[in-house]
Amino acid sequence: MSVAGRHVMIAGATSASGLAAARALIAAGARVVAVGRDPAKLRELRSTVGSSALHPAVCDLTDERAVADMKAHVHKTAGPIDGLLHLVGGWRGGGGLAGQSDADFRILEGSLTALRHVSRAFDADLRASEAGRLAVVSSTAVGRPLAGGANYAAIKAATEAWARAAAQGFAKDARDAEREVSAASVIFRVKSLEGLEDDLATRFVGLWDAPAELINDTIIEIGQP
Repeated sequence: MSVAGRHVMIAGATSASGLAAARALIAAGARVVAVGRDPAKLRELRSTVGSSALHPAVCDLTDERAVADMKAHVHKTAGPIDGLLHLVGGWRGGGGLAGQSDADFRILEGSLTALRHVSRAFDADLRASEAGRLAVVSSTAVGRPLAGGANYAAIKAATEAWARAAAQGFAKDARDAEREVSAASVIFRVKSLEGLEDDLATRFVGLWDAPAELINDTIIEIGQP
């Protein structure tokens, strides 16, 4: 088992982590669908990566209809996917509980909405793949939430719950069909991704080196000694 020959989607691909993941995946022999909202940033990403194995897809993942249209386009042009790395997100915090504004929460909530939309849209692909992999990036704040980052920690906790629900679905499929688990949902936890983008990319590519049943519904700490 390896990622070579797999078709993998990066949601939120125009970040530094998205660039690192795209490079690592392509170097390992995968084909990559890089999803982002900004066409100019996607063109820059494609130019930087410099590989015909990267295919940009412009989509606002918080728009359910746009995600459905994007899925139809991906299936028509490249076929179903074998992996999904969700990198949509950001940090907003400060000011204790009183400073946790609804405006900030709505901005952060977009990452969870995007995850819900894209994972639902491509759930059948991951379940049908002989080696489907879903990965989300969470935060150590889930284990120790602080008042100044309550909005952020709450969204990340919900993100982990969604990823674990996907894992349960993968396992149930296998039990019902009386076969081994072929798809896995994994949570990457990190305090801050700055400087750890390549580590995350390597860990994600490595998910295909392990049997799905061993990594499904697991938490992998990034940047820990």
